[in-house]
Parts: sequence; C-alpha cells; structure tokens
Amino acid sequence: MQIVGIIPARMAASRFPGKPLYPIMGRPMIEHVYCRAKLYPRWNALAIATCDNEIREFGESRGYPVIMTSDRHTRALDRVAEAATKCGLELSPGDIVLNVQGDEPMMEPEMIAAAIRPLEQDPTVLCSVLAMDILDEEQFLNPDTVKIIHDLAGDVMYTSRAPVPYCKHFTPELGAQRIYGIFAFRWHFLQTFTGLPESPLEKKESCDSNRIFDHGYRQRVAPYPFKPSFSVDSPADIKTVEAHMANDPLWGKY
Repeated sequence: MQIVGIIPARMAASRFPGKPLYPIMGRPMIEHVYCRAKLYPRWNALAIATCDNEIREFGESRGYPVIMTSDRHTRALDRVAEAATKCGLELSPGDIVLNVQGDEPMMEPEMIAAAIRPLEQDPTVLCSVLAMDILDEEQFLNPDTVKIIHDLAGDVMYTSRAPVPYCKHFTPELGAQRIYGIFAFRWHFLQTFTGLPESPLEKKESCDSNRIFDHGYRQRVAPYPFKPSFSVDSPADIKTVEAHMANDPLWGKY
C-alpha cells in the first residue's frame, strides 16, 4: 500500500489572500506545513499542489516537490485528486492519498499516522478526517472552526460552522469536536468523490466533507488527543500560532 501526501495551497484564499507565503516565525506558512509533514516516515510521495507561480517558485527554491494544478478548483480535495494523478507514482485503488491542509502550520507527523489508522484497521472505511476536541467556548462559537457530528460507530453525520451540538452553556464535557485539516482517502474513493457534483450542504457550510454525506457515503472520524494547535484562517490567527509555536517541540527541528 502506497501513501501519498498532497498539500494544497493557493494565494487567492478569500479570507486571507496570500496566506501560504505569509511569514510565521520568519518562515512562510507553507514551509512549516511541508517540513512538519515530511517528518512522517512512511511517505511514498509528498508534494505541494498549487495553481500559483509564486508558491511554485518558493517551493522549487527550497527543493520541495511542487505539482501545478488547474486554477478552476474551488475545493481542496479536487486539487488534491488532480495532483495525485501527477505525483509520479502509479496508484492502485487501495492506496491512500492524504490531503494535508496548507494552513495547519502546527500539525505533527503523529497526526498523519492517526488519520491513516482507520483505513488500516477497517477495509470498509473509504476515508477519514482527523478530529480534535474543543475545550473552549471561543473556538466552539468561531465560524472558522468546522465542527463534527458523528454517530456511535464513529462515522461523520454532518459538519458545520455553527456551534454544534447545541448546548445552553458550553463546557468541555460537551464533547464537541472540530475538523483538523488532515483527510485520508483510498485512492479509488477520492476519484469517486471528485466525480460527484458539489452538494447543497457542501456549498452552504463551505466544507468538502458534506459532499460525502449528501451523496450517501461515510467518513470515519480519526480522533486525536487535544493539544494547543491552531490553523490559520485570518491574519489575526498568526499571533496565536506564533505565541504557541515558540514552545512547540517540533520548532527548531526543521
């Protein structure tokens, strides 16, 4: 079984244009993501996927593999699927392709292993999403944080930017979880996914995962223990990431 990682990135992000190359601790955000992902030891291929020459030029200047993709993609997983066809490997249906979001500068290689685990443990699982507990109300109420509702088997039922599940008063015991930007797909199902039309709930919530459920498929939760780890959705998030990255054990190892 081959494992391929794709890091999608584009300069025209609606909420934070140019964020892949925005400096964090003096280094572009996309560099943090690539270097941290590279620490995972089982890759058969790992590459940045983009439609922007600025990102290509930066990656090539550092010696990082970069795959150019169409500029017509509106969802990260569509870009990942195209890039996987250009990764230089002949992929089999059961191989695993991961989308490692380019705005997760504090991700850890153990998170990649956790995202893959459900597919290794259960051959019926088509795809997974890394999920982390929400422990504070500010993050619970933040529409940039995509929340997950799943069933008792651990299959995702819905993802939303709204504060779900409903509660009168938030507490960590609510068990709310958020999407952390690492998704694992069996190659054959990623191809199926990209052949499906965008779905109503995908468009309303601006979340790729809802396309899966709208079309009758399931996505398995890959739980990961809570730790201070922050994605970058807006310029205000940079200060938060830098404050925590200064004490991050991986900082200084790449």
